[in-house]
Amino acid sequence: MKGFMVVFFTQQNRRYQGKMLGEWIVDVAKEMGLRGATLCAGIEGFGHTGQLHSSHFFELADQPMEIRLAVTEEESARLFERLDAEEISVFFTKTPIEMGTLGKNFSGLDGSTPS
Repeated sequence: MKGFMVVFFTQQNRRYQGKMLGEWIVDVAKEMGLRGATLCAGIEGFGHTGQLHSSHFFELADQPMEIRLAVTEEESARLFERLDAEEISVFFTKTPIEMGTLGKNFSGLDGSTPS
């Protein structure tokens, strides 16, 4: 199945509607019925301003965060439409991918059972 890997980049200290922005995006994906989202913490990175962001022993607020979603074209369109309606600003990448599932006794992404 063809789709997109969508990755949002933010920091742990960014908040929206009382939640960490990363958690809020994961919650939106779940609310929309998307198949899954993964929130990952980074050790260190820098953004478009060149400012270094990192996790420190005493302070994690500046820790880089990624939200990853493997979505279909239709899900991608719905997700971006939903996020565009909000008052947030977040950098993202959107890469074409092929996705599927492996293994037995598992209903595939398209509802079929792998052979």
